[in-house]
Amino acid sequence: MSQRRLVAVTFALMMGLFLASLEVTVVSTAMPTIVAQLGGLEIYSWVFAIYMLTSTTTVPIFGRLSDLYGRKPIYLIGIFLFLLGSTLSGLSQSMTQLVLFRAIQGLGAGALMPMAFTIIGDIYTLEQRAKMQGFFSGVWGVSSVIGPVIGGYLVDTWSWRWVFYLNIPFGLLAAVLIAVSLIEPVEERDTGRVDYLGAALLSVSVLAFLYALLQGGTAYAWGDWRIIGLFALSLASVVAFIWVEQRVEGPLLPLNLFSDRLFATASAHGFVAALALFGVSSYIPLYVQGVLGTSATRAGAALTPSIIGWTSGSVFAGYLLLRFGPRLIAIGGMGFMVVGTFLLTRLGTESAEMVVWASMLLMGLGMGLTITSYLVAVQERVPRRRLGVATSSLQFIRQIGGTIGVSVIGAVMAARLTSGLAALPGGSNINAQSLLDPSTELALPPAIADAFQRLLADALQPAFYIAFVAVLVGLAIAFLTPRGTTRQLVADGQRDEARLPSDVPSEIPS
Repeated sequence: MSQRRLVAVTFALMMGLFLASLEVTVVSTAMPTIVAQLGGLEIYSWVFAIYMLTSTTTVPIFGRLSDLYGRKPIYLIGIFLFLLGSTLSGLSQSMTQLVLFRAIQGLGAGALMPMAFTIIGDIYTLEQRAKMQGFFSGVWGVSSVIGPVIGGYLVDTWSWRWVFYLNIPFGLLAAVLIAVSLIEPVEERDTGRVDYLGAALLSVSVLAFLYALLQGGTAYAWGDWRIIGLFALSLASVVAFIWVEQRVEGPLLPLNLFSDRLFATASAHGFVAALALFGVSSYIPLYVQGVLGTSATRAGAALTPSIIGWTSGSVFAGYLLLRFGPRLIAIGGMGFMVVGTFLLTRLGTESAEMVVWASMLLMGLGMGLTITSYLVAVQERVPRRRLGVATSSLQFIRQIGGTIGVSVIGAVMAARLTSGLAALPGGSNINAQSLLDPSTELALPPAIADAFQRLLADALQPAFYIAFVAVLVGLAIAFLTPRGTTRQLVADGQRDEARLPSDVPSEIPS
């Protein structure tokens, strides 16, 4: 590929990734205005939840499709769905319509995010890819920081509808650049057919699981038969999915990928690390605002160090990976996360805000080092025909881990906060669950304000310990990573193809 085409494709991928990740945060700023105009406060949360559900569920499906039919057509389909959902969302006349159209937008995002990292794995060499994956992680981080700012500006200056319309010109430009500039080697595509049954079972399992996490402890009690039924449906579907994947030709998620030690450790690490970081990040603003008594703006800014750390760690990983290999970098990165979460467990009502900033910086730095190292090493080790499914699987597992982290930590805090408030005079009238929304302005009666700060700090303690235990598990997993430099691991994988056998099962039951 010529240098001009390479630059055009890279720019387009960065733009698409920026738009898809921006939509996660930019809409939050516009939602109060949207609710005021469209109504539908009772389904407010579904504007965010449906985007997460559809984008998470479709990640492994698009990854497999890209191995079969190429990255370009799948990326262009993703752009089309994303822009269609954006256009319709901007035209919404009711909250119900907005939720439906956000689902379409999420379908497109489910292709854009994994395809960006997969195509980078296709078009760059190992030396270049390690650096480029770091820069792409930086794009994701920047979008997370400036999303609320952009959303606020668009709402104040024009209309909340431009939060969605803004995607259209940039998305079209990205689509044109990819269509014109990206050239794929057809001979490196996988063969087979789409595993529709596996896709259906995986979708049911993920949707039921995520929906139970979203509704549990809020709309329904965790012991409610509907929540238990959803978890049971999810478990039954995943068991059926595993049974099918072991027998079908051309599985959606080749389970023999997990027989490779590098891929298995990368997957397990991504799950627990995302559980810790995203679980903590979702509620740190509440601590800064509710316990330390700062403004909402400063509470939101408390997450900035983690983004800076993640971006810096990703870039450093690109320079270190070729020399040291993923194992040493992963161990070092998890060491940063262990120190960061340990600092969180020591937080109280008198803690300095700088401690929060330091802990989030260390956690972000560790995440950037480890995630980028594992991703690049796995991409180089697996055959080209499996690059799409391997990349998307790692992202899919991280997203599930992050979702579980947010839900579990939120449930622990809500339960402790509710029981604590019930013991305060007038505290039973306070909705603890609403206080767990970082955008909520905390305005409590002066008589119980101090007591609430202590209760909130106490409620956060076990949540931070959950994150601490998770990163300790992640550190143990890092020690299981195969030894050697990235080139040695690649050579080992090429000499031992039995680690990644054919997708065709040795025996298919009649």
